[in-house]
Amino acid sequence: MRTIKDGILGLAIGDAIGVPVEFKSREELDASPVVDMRGYGAHYQPSGTWSDDSSLTFCIAEALLEDFSLRKIANNFILWKGGLLWTPHGQVFDIGIQTSRSIDTLQKILNEKDLDSLKLLRYEADEYTNGNGSLMRILPLYYVLKDKVIEEEFNLIWEVSALTHGHIRSAISCLIYLVIIDELMNGREKQIAYQNTRERITKFFTLREIAEREVQVFNRIIKNDIQLLSRNEIQSSGYVIHSLEASIWCFLNNKTYKETILEAVNLGDDTDTTAAIVGGLAGVFYGSEAFPKSWYNSLARLDDIELLCKKLELKFSAI
Repeated sequence: MRTIKDGILGLAIGDAIGVPVEFKSREELDASPVVDMRGYGAHYQPSGTWSDDSSLTFCIAEALLEDFSLRKIANNFILWKGGLLWTPHGQVFDIGIQTSRSIDTLQKILNEKDLDSLKLLRYEADEYTNGNGSLMRILPLYYVLKDKVIEEEFNLIWEVSALTHGHIRSAISCLIYLVIIDELMNGREKQIAYQNTRERITKFFTLREIAEREVQVFNRIIKNDIQLLSRNEIQSSGYVIHSLEASIWCFLNNKTYKETILEAVNLGDDTDTTAAIVGGLAGVFYGSEAFPKSWYNSLARLDDIELLCKKLELKFSAI
C-alpha cells in the first residue's frame, strides 16, 4: 500500500543526501559523483542532516495534527526559524531569502492578529518570488486533499503556498506535484500517473482560465513529455519550474528509489531540494522498503519523524 508517510520519509532522505553538496556544479559532481550518504561538505553538518526543505515539511505535517489552519502552519514556520521547532540539531543552517522574508511577514501578521491577511498573501507576490520554497514542503497537504478533486482545491493550495511564495506559478507547481501524488496514491504506474496528470492539468488550465503566459511556462511538463528530454536540457536551480521539471524527469527516468535520488543530487546546484521533491514522489511509489537501510537509519531525528508520520496516518485514516 502506498502512503504519504513513505513520501515524507523519502523526501527527508533525499534532502539529507543532497545537503553536503548543495551549490556544487554539475561538472564538479560529474567528476566526483555522490554515490552514498555523506557528511559535512557545504554546510558542515553530520551525515543524515536534513535542511529547511524537510523542516518546513514537518512544520506543515505537525500543524495538520490539529484542524487545518493557516495560522497554525504560519506559527510553526516562525517557531522553526527561531530554532525552536523541527530543526535537525537545534539550529537553522539553511534558509532561502524569500522564505526568510516571508516568515518575517508572517510574524508581523500574527503579532497584529490580522489573520485574514494570511489568505490575501497570494495577491501580493510578483513573478520574481518563484523560488522552490513552497513546492519543497507541500507534500503533507495531500492529507487534507486526498478525498477531494484536488484541482478544485486550488485556492487552498495557493493559500498554503503563499505563506512564503505567493505567485500563481508556484501554486500551480504545487498543484501539479499533488496531482501526481494523487495518481500514485491511487495505484497508478509512473507513466500512467504522469499522463493522467498532464490531462488533468490541461483541463484545469481551461476551466480556471489560467493566463496563456503562465500556461506556457509549464509546456515542457504538461504539453510535452518531459521524460524525453536529455539530461543536458534539465536545469536544477532554485527556480520552481526547474525544480519541478528536474524532479519529474528524475522520477520517470529511473527504476529504483536509490537511483532516482542519486540522479537528482548529481544534477548539481540546488541538490537538496531537487532530491527532496523527487524523494517525495519516489518514496510514495517505491515505499520505505526500497530505502537503502544505511540512508534510512542515519536520518537525523528518525524516531521523531516516524512518530509524526504515524500520528498523521492515524488521524487521517480515521476521517
